[in-house]
Amino acid sequence: MTYPAPVYLGDTGEVTASIRSGSTPAELPRPGGAAHYLATGTLTAGRFGLYRWDMGNAWVDGGPGDFAYVPDGGIHGFRNDSGAPASLLILSAPGAPREAYFEGLVEMAEGRWTPSHEELLAFCEEHDNIYV
Repeated sequence: MTYPAPVYLGDTGEVTASIRSGSTPAELPRPGGAAHYLATGTLTAGRFGLYRWDMGNAWVDGGPGDFAYVPDGGIHGFRNDSGAPASLLILSAPGAPREAYFEGLVEMAEGRWTPSHEELLAFCEEHDNIYV
């Protein structure tokens, strides 16, 4: 495997980097947790999306520094049973627009949207998920 072709071909350089402080408020704050949009597919030209999901409450036990890889079609879910706050980084590549998916999950968790079974199935399908 080789490096991809360069995307910047200038000869003087340009400042294009950005930083997101750890104290930046979450895009989706909610009691006991929050979702942070670290690098959306829009920001990365669709190359990837990176999100941090903080969990305060509510299968394989994981701990700080652990890494989980879910291959295409892999069955997975996330839950925090520890009683202590926890954070989870989620990287999706390519950078599909996951923001609406996270926003829908928060709406359901907060009781602002109670989808019918058919609506839930459609929501999952729209966001590349299969309800089991």
